[in-house]
Amino acid sequence: MVNDIEIFGNIEKGKKFINTIEKKNFLFSFVISYTATCEIPGITIAGADSESIKYTPAADAEFLHYGFCKSIKKIPMTPDGKPTPALITKVALESAGIPHVIINAGSKIQPQLPYIQTNLKPGKNISNVSALDNSSVTKAVDYGKIVGRTLGSQTNCLLIGESIPGGTTTALAVMRGFGLNAKVSSSIPKNPVDLKNQVVESASKRFDSDDPFVIISNMGDPMIPFVTGMLNSASEITNVLLCGGTQMAAVLAFGKHIGFNENNTAIGTTCYITNDKTANFIQIVNQLADIPILAVDPKLENSKFEGLRAFSQGFAKEGVGAGGSIIASKLKTGIDSHKLLELIEKEYARVFT
Repeated sequence: MVNDIEIFGNIEKGKKFINTIEKKNFLFSFVISYTATCEIPGITIAGADSESIKYTPAADAEFLHYGFCKSIKKIPMTPDGKPTPALITKVALESAGIPHVIINAGSKIQPQLPYIQTNLKPGKNISNVSALDNSSVTKAVDYGKIVGRTLGSQTNCLLIGESIPGGTTTALAVMRGFGLNAKVSSSIPKNPVDLKNQVVESASKRFDSDDPFVIISNMGDPMIPFVTGMLNSASEITNVLLCGGTQMAAVLAFGKHIGFNENNTAIGTTCYITNDKTANFIQIVNQLADIPILAVDPKLENSKFEGLRAFSQGFAKEGVGAGGSIIASKLKTGIDSHKLLELIEKEYARVFT
């Protein structure tokens, strides 16, 4: 345990990664995207209702910037009012003065703020059709390399987070496509494992190929190849912390074929992901690459607000780079978990009272 950060996988690499970036400059890149797979009933709760889900990535980006949303009236939340993890990410970044940049890599809704535009199209529902055409996968990787190189040159550690409703399902499909016996987390406390497996099975029947680009085009979403491209180029010139759980494991699965510098790469997430018994996140990452997994406990079970305690009870678990952002905040400023929880509660009260 270093700075309240638990290390899994290569412990020595993890300590070295932490020592290299501690007290240094961080830049948070937030990739918003979309897969129509999220429209399958019961697959996600990343929105107040089925119509709101398409607004979630753009609204997450707006909340990080403004503290409120412009695309929708309220911040993204579950049908019963639990908030987006963007609330946690916003507090963590602001507590350490870490700047952020928004990248639109296939979001269905354009955020109302300055952002990097890639003109990538949203992904299609993989249970019915291929997610992307092959040329779009190549374009996403190439554009990701350009953005990763540009942003990586500006910082000692590039943080990469994402928002893509339904993304754990496409991530599961991609990892299964690469032959991994993956079990993934969910934004829902009762993980809809059977439904996800049905979707993956439908997608896998459409093609028979071990070509990585064909697997992504059939089973994936725009975020995965784009972030893989970012990782490829950025990790050659700086440290990269992939902020997330399941989706970033899928990025690693594709990155194994595209290439990236393992010595400069780590995954940062919450303990809610590493403790998830319905998934095998740590095992999968260890199979894919010799990189450390850094996990932080946000202590949300101690919150006075039920909406925040819900994160420790299986809701969301991760998202919008929350875990990695907390890790970066701790490494830059030394802030303790108690103080950070106070700030998160203050922001929650501002939004909901």
